Amino acid sequence: MCRALGDPARLRMLTTMATRGQVCVCDLVSASDLSGPTVSYHLKVLREAGLVNCQRRGTWVYYWLVPAAVDQLAQCLAAVSARSTR
Repeated sequence: MCRALGDPARLRMLTTMATRGQVCVCDLVSASDLSGPTVSYHLKVLREAGLVNCQRRGTWVYYWLVPAAVDQLAQCLAAVSARSTR
């Protein structure tokens, strides 16, 4: 999961999903300077890490955050943060 977050483009995509909820791939492409195939690759990495889920609607695919994965990630980051303050 943490490895999937190692790319700034993927972090921006997650932030967009966190603020907007479900996001169409077309919106992610238009909001970035990345090509469609590059955005699709980053979304695949996030999906394989279990951070996002998707659904095809017609010709577009919509993505959203997986709440349980976000909670798990938050707990992991909190634990790391607690260790670093000791």
